[in-house]
Amino acid sequence: MSDAIPLRPLSPAGCVPLAVVERSGLIESQHLGAAVLVDPDGAVLEAHGDVEAHVYPRSTLKPFQATAALRSGLGLVGEQLVLSTASHAGTERHQAVVRTILDGAGLDASALRCPPAWPGDRAARAAASAPSRLAMNCSGKHATFLAACVREGWTLEDYLAPEHPLQARIRSVVAELTGAEPAHWGVDGCGAPVAAMGLLQLARGLAALERSGSPLPAAIREHPWAIDGEGQANTAVIERTGVVAKLGAEGVLVLLTPEGAAVALKSLDGSHRATTIAGLGLLARNGLVDAEAAADAAAATAEAVTGGDEVVGGLRLAL
Repeated sequence: MSDAIPLRPLSPAGCVPLAVVERSGLIESQHLGAAVLVDPDGAVLEAHGDVEAHVYPRSTLKPFQATAALRSGLGLVGEQLVLSTASHAGTERHQAVVRTILDGAGLDASALRCPPAWPGDRAARAAASAPSRLAMNCSGKHATFLAACVREGWTLEDYLAPEHPLQARIRSVVAELTGAEPAHWGVDGCGAPVAAMGLLQLARGLAALERSGSPLPAAIREHPWAIDGEGQANTAVIERTGVVAKLGAEGVLVLLTPEGAAVALKSLDGSHRATTIAGLGLLARNGLVDAEAAADAAAATAEAVTGGDEVVGGLRLAL
């Protein structure tokens, strides 16, 4: 696909410290990135770093992709809705829900065009005999793509091609919700097209999704295990705060409150160590999430800084 405008990727000059790691009173590491918080109408409440530099949202684009597929009139409900937009851990429970989406379309896993993968969940990975397409963390999105194609009478083999009618609808929905045409389209790790846009555009798109009355956020809050996995960061945040959390590869995270305020952020180095504490910190200090619940969620998802058997430091918000 051709670029709409010249690309301007996020750079060190456009970044600020999101969070720091302290050990025995010394800052040992700093995670740089950019972050933005918008209110339910999309107005900026806080912005840090270059929030209009171009980044790939990666899997945080899934709510928009799922929205486009659901406009085919798919009757997905509950956990199926969550799996349509999930980056799941590949447990048998996750895979079983994906099978129901495929079954409803009269298909099986052989129709999936996401790559085979080992489950992300440790126990599921140990039990697996080989990588599979169902276990790949984007299989729910791909199953939903296929189900939409069946309902519309579109071809299945090329559903990931940029010129396919499904992908054309996704481009339209992304522009509609985010308020602008993406700067560029590339290819995501699962093989689907992925837009490049600024974090501000991404956050405004999530706020617009909540305003639209989409069933996706409520389903995610009702079934938080399905979006990620038991004990995983996104699931822990949703369970403890009621805020939808959705990660994307290479250090991208979005958060969405029930009222429609949205955070979008990216760590420059692609690490997720700082993303949860940074995103929740922005919401908490603006009174958009309970501060104690946010602190509990951040603590539950942070790596301990230890010296021997003792805790000698921790991760701290730097924004």
